[in-house]
Amino acid sequence: MGAGPAAGPAVTAEAPLVGLAEIRAAAGTLDGVALRTPLLAFGPPDRHEFLKAESLQPIGAFKIRGAYVAIAGLEPAVRSRGVITYSSGNHAQGVARAARLFGVPAVIVMPSDAPAIKRERVAADGAEVVIVGPSSDERRITAERIAVDRGLSIIPPFDDDRIIAGQATCGLEIAEDLPDLVAVLVPIGGGGLAAGVATAVKALRPGARVIGVEPELAADARDSFRAGQIVAWPADQVGRTIADGTRTQAIGRRNLAHIRAYLDDIVTVSEDEIVAAVRLAAEECRLIVEPSGALSIAGLRFRAHEAGLDGLAGSRVAVVSGGNVDPARYRELLRGAPAG
Repeated sequence: MGAGPAAGPAVTAEAPLVGLAEIRAAAGTLDGVALRTPLLAFGPPDRHEFLKAESLQPIGAFKIRGAYVAIAGLEPAVRSRGVITYSSGNHAQGVARAARLFGVPAVIVMPSDAPAIKRERVAADGAEVVIVGPSSDERRITAERIAVDRGLSIIPPFDDDRIIAGQATCGLEIAEDLPDLVAVLVPIGGGGLAAGVATAVKALRPGARVIGVEPELAADARDSFRAGQIVAWPADQVGRTIADGTRTQAIGRRNLAHIRAYLDDIVTVSEDEIVAAVRLAAEECRLIVEPSGALSIAGLRFRAHEAGLDGLAGSRVAVVSGGNVDPARYRELLRGAPAG
């Protein structure tokens, strides 16, 4: 096992945070591209619990929101030269699909441990796939080098205000659809979704709790949130979780700034609880969910007390971030296969 978590510089308010006007503008950009995903009743009606099914997006995950908004924001001449990103899977698919919709080239740097189904879908959208090692730093450095060599624009997976505004449209929909909203639980990997959802929900429903959910085996965002500065985890440690979308080694600086401003807390869940949550989504909502997307479900069902949800009267939502899971692995999860 590698060295333990490492702290980075403290986060400062270097630029204004994303606001409601930018989020609404992003929603307009996404009209006709991203779905306004449904809120599926989860469990008995008297519990007032819902799953925000981002797994039903055209690419099977929420990432189309931020990717499309970021590419749309490029100057046409710049955009025409092509884009590049680095991602373990869902953002890769988002950029590949958005680039195809704009008719521009895309290069995607992916880790060697990314699920095969995600690599195949990226290639199916016409993107060039470059495979590197499992380290998130390695794929970022490789993407930056290729971007310079080929004149491509980098579309970061999470640490970017355009990405945050795009992902925030998910939270905007939740707040608009549920006037009695009291809590939202959202998975955390690099932090773009959590930052965006928290920003949007607090703008429209300031009394609602917004809770991030992270695997116990990859809890760098929790450590960063509590320390007030970036705390990085080694690649071999975050690589232990089955929630492959959360294997980033450190949360983004802009994401942490938004999360510290608007998120109420971060809770962690075990690998076995993630597996159980995948099964619960199938049994109670007939919904296919990947392990990363099941984090919020696990938090809702198994960490309600830690999340401060006891006694809250109103609607609670778990954001299901994606459903891109290898069929063979999914069958194992439904059988309750042990993590690892």
